[in-house]
Amino acid sequence: MRPALDYRTAFDLAPIGLVLSRNRLIVDCNQQVLDMFAATREQLIGQSFEVLYPTHDEFERTGERIVASLNTSGWYADERVMKRAGGELFWCHVSGRALNPGQPHAAGIWSFEDLSARRQLKADLTPREREIAALLIEGLTSKLIGKRLGVSPRTVDIYRARLLRKYGAATTPELVHKLLAG
Repeated sequence: MRPALDYRTAFDLAPIGLVLSRNRLIVDCNQQVLDMFAATREQLIGQSFEVLYPTHDEFERTGERIVASLNTSGWYADERVMKRAGGELFWCHVSGRALNPGQPHAAGIWSFEDLSARRQLKADLTPREREIAALLIEGLTSKLIGKRLGVSPRTVDIYRARLLRKYGAATTPELVHKLLAG
């Protein structure tokens, strides 16, 4: 006879950060999340996910993108810049699933993977530059980025030019390579 599975232990010791959420509030998280965000349980449990974002605007815009994706597929994934409790910014892969796709933020489970060991933030980027950089890494065109962010493709091109300058890249593929290399 096999011993009963202890789901709490599996959640707590998972090799990736896990968060249970309700209405964009952190209901529970595992030790990996606490370590990744350099936070205590008291700093995260019951708090809005906003505490993990560099700015309020990034929190709001990401929430809007999540709703659009979760409404159609029930899950969401991206790479974005997040913020540790001490204020340090880092690249993070985030994926999640709504327990009810019809109510995307009502309840969900989210995974977080710290990418800072292989991708460093080398330039001081604005919130919009961080968003556009993340979408360029995904391989999206200016038109698709503009559609996702609700801005014109020309606006995306302006931010891409700023990123090219900040990273000393001549082309978008070179920029993406430098973003990925850190």
